[in-house]
Amino acid sequence: MNQVPFRSLDELPELDEWETRVNLAACYRIFAHFGMNDLLYTHVSARVPGMHNQFFMNPWELHFSEITASSLIKIDVEGKIVEPTSYAVNEEGFSIHSAIHRAREDAACVCHTHTPAGIAVSKLNEGLLPLNQTSLEFHNRVAYHDYEGITLQLDERERLVADLGGHRAMILRNHGLLTAGRTIAEAFYLMYNLDRACHLQLKTTGQVAKVFFVGHELAEYRANQYKRNDRPRGTLEWPALLRILDRKDPSYKD
Repeated sequence: MNQVPFRSLDELPELDEWETRVNLAACYRIFAHFGMNDLLYTHVSARVPGMHNQFFMNPWELHFSEITASSLIKIDVEGKIVEPTSYAVNEEGFSIHSAIHRAREDAACVCHTHTPAGIAVSKLNEGLLPLNQTSLEFHNRVAYHDYEGITLQLDERERLVADLGGHRAMILRNHGLLTAGRTIAEAFYLMYNLDRACHLQLKTTGQVAKVFFVGHELAEYRANQYKRNDRPRGTLEWPALLRILDRKDPSYKD
């Protein structure tokens, strides 16, 4: 059997800006394919080649299945949109991703998900357990960050970075999962396996572990964050969902 020789990271071809956009857009579509997106509310970012303080991320209004290389937003770590765009940026997504890109030069791509399995394990006191081969990849190699509500306060960025440390995977308590890869492919691979490890743990243990509850004050704070503007809930998401229907089966209009 012929084997492909291992190639170190230094031997991998460096992507140019357009190739990075294409690979990042592909990553979004792959997440959608595996059902690992949450309407419009999770994010993947990739550093702009050669620019430590700039990265690409998704337009807030688009479903993962709609994202293209040209629709991605180029933004710097201070929140300045570098190129003209008609789209908006998710503030929570910016806070999380700018924190990691600014602090970790090796983080070429950052993924954040709200998968059911990831959220379920994130609320368990024990976190991810060494129960199977998939989870062992993360044994003593996954960080934890305590829940603080929607990540809108920029001072939380320092705590995110401190908790992540030198790890490439982190469980955000009562929230979801995060990975930081040296490449887009690595960030996706780590997220896929971390989510799968969570899923396998739940199939093994169910909910026998102790649950990490959100305190009353923080729960009330988070509930109020949902009402930070007067826009009816779902207004932003609905057009994206209708576009999905239009692509798959527009007969609902008949």
